[in-house]
Amino acid sequence: MSNYRRSRVAGATWFFTVTLANRRSSMLVEEIERLRAAYREAQRTRPFQTLAICVLPDHLHAVWALPEGDADYARRWSLIKSRFSRQLPAVPAGTSKQRKREKGVWQRRYWEHMIRDEADLQRHVDYIHYNPVRHGLVARVGDWPYSSFHQYVREGLLPVDWAGVGATPGRFGE
Repeated sequence: MSNYRRSRVAGATWFFTVTLANRRSSMLVEEIERLRAAYREAQRTRPFQTLAICVLPDHLHAVWALPEGDADYARRWSLIKSRFSRQLPAVPAGTSKQRKREKGVWQRRYWEHMIRDEADLQRHVDYIHYNPVRHGLVARVGDWPYSSFHQYVREGLLPVDWAGVGATPGRFGE
């Protein structure tokens, strides 16, 4: 087994991609209230600031700013994933999953990237907001309900028609 090492920089800002084990599932949007409850509880017990988020049927993207002196995003994702999974009905699991007390809802690993500067942050926030269009779920960013894009519009940070139909997307994300 590989010895995967994650970067640990206290107080940093991070981009994440977290994915369901079944990439054909739409569980995250079907069970959005359960996901929101798990997310809120993790945020309450281990505070962090969500700068951007978008929940798609089988994965989600988020940008978090961790508190100064804190680098433990792994524990936060573990809390979210386990609280969400525990609320779901039991399904038969293989020996490895039983040993690790997993239901097989989530992929074990996730992608993280430490945000380097303001331009990097902007690229990742744009990538998050544009992702439902990129996946063909909607024609306009504003049509996807499970995105922080709507908060950005309310706060006057983005126009309601940002990256609308026929828009040429910029260089987002990685």
